[in-house]
Amino acid sequence: MLDVACRPTTNAGSARKASHPVRVRGPILRTRRPDRSISRRRAVTPAPDVRLRRIYDDSADDDGIRVLVDRRWPRGVSKTRAELDEWCTDVAPSDALRKWYGHDPAKFEEFGSRYRRELDEPERASALRHLQLMAAHDRLTLLTATRRLELSQAAILADMLRAADQ
Repeated sequence: MLDVACRPTTNAGSARKASHPVRVRGPILRTRRPDRSISRRRAVTPAPDVRLRRIYDDSADDDGIRVLVDRRWPRGVSKTRAELDEWCTDVAPSDALRKWYGHDPAKFEEFGSRYRRELDEPERASALRHLQLMAAHDRLTLLTATRRLELSQAAILADMLRAADQ
C-alpha cells in the first residue's frame, strides 16, 4: 500500500522495528438496546498522536513511526543515523514554493494556504492519506531539517493529520 514517493528505508544496523498501518478506524461495537435489538456503532478513536522533531536530533524510544517529510535529504545525516521508517517526498512543498517561502515568518500564513492547495493534488493527496493511515495505527513522528519547527511544512502537516479524525 506504499506510494512510490513514500519509500520505506532499510537500516541494516538499526534495532528499530518497522511497523506498518493496518486500519484507519476503530472496531465496530455491538451493544444491546433495551428492546433487545442490537445496534452497531463505530468505536471512538482518539486523535492521532503526531509529533514533530528535527532529523538532527537523536531518535527516542517513544518516537513510533519516523517519517522524513522533506524533499531533499538533510546534509550531514546518514541513513543509519536517521533511523527512518519512511522518507515521504510527495508531501513536501514544491521547490518553487519552498524557495518563495524561505522560512520567512511574515510569509508563513500565505505559505500554509499555498501548501494546503498543493496537497490537494492527486499524487500528494495519496501520500497524505498514507500518512493518515500511519498516524491512525501508531504514534507518528514527522522529521524535518528545519530549524524552527513551528514555521515548517511539518507543523502544517501535523495539524492536518491531527484534524483528519475530528
